[in-house]
Amino acid sequence: MEFINELKFNDNGLIPAIAQDYLTGEVLILAYMNKESLKLTIDTGKIHYFSRSRNKLWLKGETSGNFQYLKQLSYDCDGDTLLLKVEQVGPACHTGSRSCFYNSPIKQTDSAKLPQSIPSALEELYSIIWDRKINPKEGSYTNYLFNKGLDKILKKVGEESAEVVIAAKNQSEEEICYETADLLYHLTVLLVEREITFDKIFRKLKERQKV
Repeated sequence: MEFINELKFNDNGLIPAIAQDYLTGEVLILAYMNKESLKLTIDTGKIHYFSRSRNKLWLKGETSGNFQYLKQLSYDCDGDTLLLKVEQVGPACHTGSRSCFYNSPIKQTDSAKLPQSIPSALEELYSIIWDRKINPKEGSYTNYLFNKGLDKILKKVGEESAEVVIAAKNQSEEEICYETADLLYHLTVLLVEREITFDKIFRKLKERQKV
C-alpha cells in the first residue's frame, strides 16, 4: 500500500472519496476517508469511510445492510481525491435514494428543454433497470422479466425487433418511435441480465467508426 503515501490528506488527515457504480458509472456518494479506513477498505473489500460528524470510522452498510464492495480504486492527478468504483447493495443514500445526488436545481419542465445525449439517456435507463433488479418491486414488469429468465427476455427482444420492422414498413414515424423505444428497453433489460454495460457497447461502436 505504498501508494497511500502519495496521497494528499487534508489537515484533519482526510481525503474526499467519490463512490461510483462500477456497472453504470452513476455517482452514488461523496464521503471522506483517512488512512485507516482506506487500508480497511483494501484489506476487506468493503468500503470504510471516516464520519466527520461522529468522528469515527464508518463501515458503509454496517447498520442498514447497504454495503459497498470495492471493484476498483484510483486517485486523481493531484493525489487529493479518491475514486471508488463499487458494487452497491441497496440504496446508497440514507434517505433510501439510490444516489445521494438526487436534488436538481433544474425543474422537470426546464430539463425537458435541455438536450440529453443518447449515451446518458441509455445509461439512465440502465441504472433504473439495474436498481429494479437488485431492489425488486411488486407489480414491476421489469421484475416480471427478470423472474421469467433469459429465454423470456430474448423472446421479447425478438418480438419487439419484429414490431420495429412492421412499423418501418407502415412508414409511420410515431409507430417507429414507439416500437424502437420498446426494443431499446428490452435490449437494456437483456444487457442488465447479462451484466454488460453500455460502455462496452459504445466502445464497439467507436471501433467501427474507424472502418
